Formats: sequence, C-alpha cells, structure tokens
Amino acid sequence: MAKTNGTGGAASSVTAALMLHGRVAIVTGGAGGIGSAVSKHLASLGARVAVAYFGDPAPAKEVVSGINATHGADPPQAIAVEADVNDAAQVKALFDAAAAAFGGEVHILVTTAAVLDFSYPPLAETSEASYDAMFGANTRGTFLCCREAANRLARDGRGRIVTFSSSGVGSLRPGYAAYAASKAAVEVMTKILARELRGTGITANVVAPGSTATPMFYNGKSPEEAERYIAEAPLGRLGMPEDIAPLVGFLASDAGGWVNAQVLRCNGGTI
Repeated sequence: MAKTNGTGGAASSVTAALMLHGRVAIVTGGAGGIGSAVSKHLASLGARVAVAYFGDPAPAKEVVSGINATHGADPPQAIAVEADVNDAAQVKALFDAAAAAFGGEVHILVTTAAVLDFSYPPLAETSEASYDAMFGANTRGTFLCCREAANRLARDGRGRIVTFSSSGVGSLRPGYAAYAASKAAVEVMTKILARELRGTGITANVVAPGSTATPMFYNGKSPEEAERYIAEAPLGRLGMPEDIAPLVGFLASDAGGWVNAQVLRCNGGTI
C-alpha cells in the first residue's frame, strides 16, 4: 500500500476525485443566477462547458467570456448555445453543438433552466398560461433534456445527470402551487430515471435549493417580503449561488459517483 506524508496524500486523492478534466458538461439556464455559478464552478474543476441560454445572448456570452479568460480560449473552455429546452429539436441540437465543439462526447447534464410566475398567484387564480409556462420549462424541458442525456451521455462511469428542483416542494408556501408541482414532478422523474439507467454507469440526482439570492428570488417581492425569508432561515441569510455550485460539482465528479437517485435539499436548514 502506498504511504503518504501526513494528510497530504489523502487530500490530493480527494482533490483528484473532484476534478472534471476531460469531461464535457451542458448547463441549461447556464447564465442565470444559479446556472452561471454552476457553469463557472464546473469549468474551474476542468470541465468544458456548454452554457445553454434562451433569449438574450448577452448574459451567456459574458459567462463564457469570463470562463475562457480565466481557463483558456484556445481551444475554448466554454461556449454559449441558444436552446429552448421546451423544444425537442433544439435540445438535440444543443447536445450536438456541445459534442461537436468539445470532441464528440457529453458526460454531464445540469438542468437549472426554470420559469416562475412572479405574481405568485394562489392556485385559484393561476392562469392556464402560467401553469403551461412553468410545466413547459420546468418539467417538459427537464424531461426532454434528460431523455436526450439518457441516450447520449458517456457510458464509461462518468455520465452524470443533475436536475434541479426546489425546497419549495416541501415548504408548501402559498403562491407556489404550480411551480412546486412542476418541480415535484422533476424529483420523481429523476429518481425513476436513475433506476432505468441501471448498467449504464450514469447517475441521476436532484439538487433542491432553498431561497437563494438571485434575480429570480427578488423578482416580485417587496424588501419586507424578502426580509421575512431571511428571518426564517436558520443560518440567518439567504443562500448564494456559490453555495449551490459545489454540490453540483461533487455530484458530477468521481467523488459523487456512489450518490444516485437522491434529492439533496441545499437550503441551509430551511424547511
């Protein structure tokens, strides 16, 4: 058995298990509040990242530019790809673009793209359009991405699917009925997918953040409402995107390879 000096060898082994060199990741919503932190963190671990966005390209280009400035642009460490996750053809094109840009194989899918009705209507006042928008992006979009990943990810023990739910599934907060329902469906779908992928070496897990200081959290809330969320938090603050990204990195790495079919509520103890 190899000997180590003090704890240095063990620390090196842990660090190596977390690294993602040689792996290609797709992050949907990769320029959003949490998504941008995830994209940057995966790149810092060595992954080459396709930052998927829909609509305004400027935020995605900014994230990609920052990654490439830090980690190298020749060849690029990151690219921006526009894709509506609610469209199967565009999801396929997203995977094709990542594979073509980075060498033919995709290893990691992270689905942070999400829609929330910022008027926070009670169920009795939720419109069909609002319901359809949330289930379209949050549930159908995740389904289409996961379906593509199930058929496309590397089967060499490095394939990882990390979907996103919300701790709101458990908090039962009024005004979030359709949104929480769309995320609860993601949790069930992902756990079943993990079992269906038996024998492929691909894991599938869910990250469920709590209240996180992003534009999506603050949209539609008064300062007083935001303060109430902080007052309820056991750690006395909102989460930060940088609190969420390392968990995704762990699940995407060899270190997280024995974690499968789990929902991890990354919320600082908030119910």
